[in-house]
Amino acid sequence: MPFIAFEAGQLSPKVKQELIEKLTELSSEITGIPKELFLVSIREQPDENIAVGGKTVRELKEELA
Repeated sequence: MPFIAFEAGQLSPKVKQELIEKLTELSSEITGIPKELFLVSIREQPDENIAVGGKTVRELKEELA
């Protein structure tokens, strides 16, 4: 059974569902393995625990809002 692990900051339920669907579909297309055999795991980290360029993801999201 293929396993896809995706790790990110906090995601909305809609984004998680789209990731699950698209990662599974694309992986199945590329490998030829039936999509029913794929296991997808999404691990979310608090936005305060991830930083890029010295700013937390929370700070970056606030700047973009």
